[in-house]
Amino acid sequence: MQLPESAPFSADQRQSLNQLLAGLDSGQTTWLGGFLAGVAAASGGVSAAPVAAPAAAKLPVTVFFGTESGNSEGLAADDVAALKSQGFTAKMKSLGDATFKDFQEAQNALLVVSTWGDGEPPDAVVSFFEEFMSGDAPKLDGLNFSVCALGDTSYEKFCECGKEFDRRLTELGANRIVDRVDCDVDYDDTHEEWFGKVVEALNAKRGSSGGAAVAAVPAVAAAGVAYGKKNPFPAPLLDRVMLNGEGSSKETWHIELGLAGSGMSYDAGDALALIPKNAPDVVESILKAGGFDANRKVEVKGGGERALGDALTENFDITDVSPTILKKYNALANSDKLTKMLDPENKKDLQDYLWGRQIVDVLEDFPISGLAAEDFTGLLRKLPPRLYSISSSIKAHPDEVHLTIASVRYNAHGRDRKGVASTFIADDLAVDGTVNVYTHANKNFKLPKRGNVPIIMVGPGTGVAPFRSFIEERAAEGADGKSWLFFGDQRYSYDFLYQLEWQKHLKDGTLTNLDVAFSRDQKEKVYVQHKILERSKEVFAWLEEGAHFYVCGDASRMAHDVNEALIAVAMKEARLKRDAAEYYVEDLKKSKRYQRDVY
Repeated sequence: MQLPESAPFSADQRQSLNQLLAGLDSGQTTWLGGFLAGVAAASGGVSAAPVAAPAAAKLPVTVFFGTESGNSEGLAADDVAALKSQGFTAKMKSLGDATFKDFQEAQNALLVVSTWGDGEPPDAVVSFFEEFMSGDAPKLDGLNFSVCALGDTSYEKFCECGKEFDRRLTELGANRIVDRVDCDVDYDDTHEEWFGKVVEALNAKRGSSGGAAVAAVPAVAAAGVAYGKKNPFPAPLLDRVMLNGEGSSKETWHIELGLAGSGMSYDAGDALALIPKNAPDVVESILKAGGFDANRKVEVKGGGERALGDALTENFDITDVSPTILKKYNALANSDKLTKMLDPENKKDLQDYLWGRQIVDVLEDFPISGLAAEDFTGLLRKLPPRLYSISSSIKAHPDEVHLTIASVRYNAHGRDRKGVASTFIADDLAVDGTVNVYTHANKNFKLPKRGNVPIIMVGPGTGVAPFRSFIEERAAEGADGKSWLFFGDQRYSYDFLYQLEWQKHLKDGTLTNLDVAFSRDQKEKVYVQHKILERSKEVFAWLEEGAHFYVCGDASRMAHDVNEALIAVAMKEARLKRDAAEYYVEDLKKSKRYQRDVY
């Protein structure tokens, strides 16, 4: 194929392009067409037209997703767009809203599903997951499928939810067209490789000669700079205020960052991804423990060569240690003690060792003489961003984003430890210094569309962050819906976060009710769930009026205890038995009136 002389290129450009095109196979040509369409769309030029599909029958594909923070949903949306661009009939469906019938009718199903915590399905997926794993699930003999599992290798049950769906689909008779992939927190490349294999397999099924698949069409801006996950914005630190009073055992910061010039926005309930740097003293401890030269050049994926000290500061996760890292490390160390600890029969010994330890401990406990810097960095994963619930409304604070961050500091195994991101913000980021950020939509934690709908918010400690954004949003919009906040912390005198703001909102009517629980101010500890039970009658009345119920904060205990309190409220006020009360609460979740942002 040759470019016509009428093409808008010079003779030299046409010659170069003709030489390039002559060397491309059909799959590469298809990818390039999609890429250029994305460039044109992002630059405001010609509308992005779908890439021409190969002359073959359209094939239906359903991309099911299960998400907690939005990553799986975002990938599913990209996959659907790319499938459509190649002529597939594609749609996406949340596993939280899925039925067995959806799977029976899908013909071809792709699952992009996250694991929450240590092996749990995402909150919205729990009900369907339990049904799918039960003995009542129907046979799925006619279904073709593949699973992309998202997880975090720092947890023992890495990608467990995706693994369970993959196993169960096989048991039900479905045909796996591409092997499951398990993605760590740096999931983009692994997902892209999986998706390429999937579309190649689907093309083969529809008799296409289209060759290799394209991944999602890149949204690249040809003019100007587009900030986002692929290109984080260097946000300046505008202000940093300590929220705890003198004498508190806690260290909670109100952080204000500037977004002017970023083109980024957000909604109340969304999160901000913050890309931290490792602290200088932590980097130094790694260099010392491993006997490394900070100036030694190492390869950084996607970044070429860098000095080891810089790479350990900005590119690699040098704190979290997981069984996966220990196994890789022991391939170099050949330690009898470590080998024994990694034996599946010694699971408890491994868990005991990992608790509270970091990578520097591994270097010291199982030293490797002459360990090469590049071998060490080859064990490490990319330094992941940290997601924080946004605690401001952009309508109240244009060109700004606020966060509420508790600094993590503790001592374990004789060494002072600290949270990477929280202490980077507290200790190492100077005012007017910048930190790379991007906004992260949370579609599962949103205010009601109508401003007159009542809301009940439960947010102890830094869990109050999104509710500050909710109240600011409603105040800015002049919404007249009732609002009720349950807040808790340790002591009234020191730990009443944003106290003056809540009192102002109570006075002007933006906040209707405020119930507080300060656990250390009396002999018996009082928590937010106790306050909910005390106000059982009023809470149930609000729910019967159509109130939306929100919970933000600790997933391991608080969120469970609040859920139990809500079930108890339904049992008491509606006079329901336990199973009926559980169904009442589950129905609130399914109708999107009970939403959680827990971690």
